[in-house]
Amino acid sequence: MRILLVGSGGREHALAWKIAQSPLVEHLWAAPGNPGIAKHARCLDLTLDDADGLAGFATGHDVDLVVVGPEMPLVAGLADRLRERGLAVFGPGARAAAIEGSKAFAKDLMARHGIPTARFRTFGDPVAARRFCRELGAPCVVKTDGLAAGKGAIVCATLAEADAAIAQCLERREFGSAGASIVIEEFMHGEEASFFALSSGVSVVPLAAAQDHKTVFDDDRGPNTGGMGAYTPVRALDAAMQARVMREIVEPTLVALAAEGAAYQGVLYAGLMLTKEGPKVVEFNCRFGDPECQVIMARMADDLVPLLAAVARGDRLPASTPWTVTGRAAVCVALASGGYPGRYTTGVDITGLLEAEAVPGVHVFHAGTGRHEGRLVTAGGRVLGVTAVGDDLAIAVDRAYAGVKRIHFEGMHYRTDIARRALGEARAR
Repeated sequence: MRILLVGSGGREHALAWKIAQSPLVEHLWAAPGNPGIAKHARCLDLTLDDADGLAGFATGHDVDLVVVGPEMPLVAGLADRLRERGLAVFGPGARAAAIEGSKAFAKDLMARHGIPTARFRTFGDPVAARRFCRELGAPCVVKTDGLAAGKGAIVCATLAEADAAIAQCLERREFGSAGASIVIEEFMHGEEASFFALSSGVSVVPLAAAQDHKTVFDDDRGPNTGGMGAYTPVRALDAAMQARVMREIVEPTLVALAAEGAAYQGVLYAGLMLTKEGPKVVEFNCRFGDPECQVIMARMADDLVPLLAAVARGDRLPASTPWTVTGRAAVCVALASGGYPGRYTTGVDITGLLEAEAVPGVHVFHAGTGRHEGRLVTAGGRVLGVTAVGDDLAIAVDRAYAGVKRIHFEGMHYRTDIARRALGEARAR
């Protein structure tokens, strides 16, 4: 197969690494890719928003499958444009991708179809928004309606914090058009987890579960980020709970989208809160999570390419997916530029990657890196994802942090507690 991967982050590096292992792959290109992806694919000078350029390359090079990684081009309709040119695409069209592109759309869809989620309302008026916060009481959550790179959900412990978040979105417009309208919802209590399923538009299968660490500092402190680390498997999402999530959330959501003219072809990411009443949706994403993708790909031993292709073709998927795994657990620790998710410096030299990957079970995925005069340098907020597999979670954690300690760049920041709570629960048992 001849495959084009669209994207340039840590998620796309993990996908490139996994796709390149398939014996089915003859050629793999990435647009635009990054220095890590360049180890597995030929990187192209094409941008995510260049639909005509991507379509022209794919048709001109007899590409069999296009895999779109990030949410922005999916929400903008890239998959639709490519399908119009007769290409097989892994990734939903714009109408289905709105499940991530607009939180208001997703919440309204869930409300119409009885899919469990938090109580909510959507606002463009700050006065009405503040009034609803007082009706809900604190804590509550203020979310930008549009895409905000994982930083648009603000958990407010007090009404004063809610007022400030509303001002940040609706009055100061710090999130631009993404925050021109907001969703305010009740705060849900429970265990948070990420669940992934593959949908071809005609059938759906569960893929895997992981747990992300969103805030920038240890002990879940500080502002939200795109994700500072992840691990899999998640004990709370055992086989019985996964079956319940499929039955009560994933399958009804896909049926609802299809009923509204938006058949879904790609991976559906359900961000969940496992409450005492049962699983409820925190948010939906229309792509693999980042850094959840890194741990899922690192742990999966099976060939991913046949499933990606079946989804893109709209085939019926196998009734069950008994994944074989390379280790019983996987952990990813994100290394970020100093100051992230606020202002940060780029162009800083990075060293130690070869030493990190010499640690057994460790892979280093590039998220925000570049080349300058032959040197590897930082080029984003989240720079690297040090990912490790092990026979149990403790081994995977130890290996990941052993890899972290071998990597250096000025201002490097990372959380030191990835999977710590899960480890504590396991030891308590």
